[in-house]
Amino acid sequence: MKNQEEFYKKLKLQLADTALWPTAYLYKFIVPTDVTKIEQIETIFDNLGAVISTKQSRNGKYTSVSVNVRMKNPDQVILKYKEIAVKVEGVISL
Repeated sequence: MKNQEEFYKKLKLQLADTALWPTAYLYKFIVPTDVTKIEQIETIFDNLGAVISTKQSRNGKYTSVSVNVRMKNPDQVILKYKEIAVKVEGVISL
């Protein structure tokens, strides 16, 4: 857990330094190919005007999910990462 908090702190600083907020942010996730998991991600970004695209791996075992969405600030970006980590089992955030 400590490493994860360190990661989020570092990410917040990077986001604050590299963008003028609000701005479009591109999330990338890898999930085991499962419609339910993909729908969970889509639901989390529902009503935010997100553009979501998916692409299956060559063997079909995993699906990458890209979410392009306008976020208010670095804190909002990190909250979504945390929500995904808690709600979508087996997700890898890139």
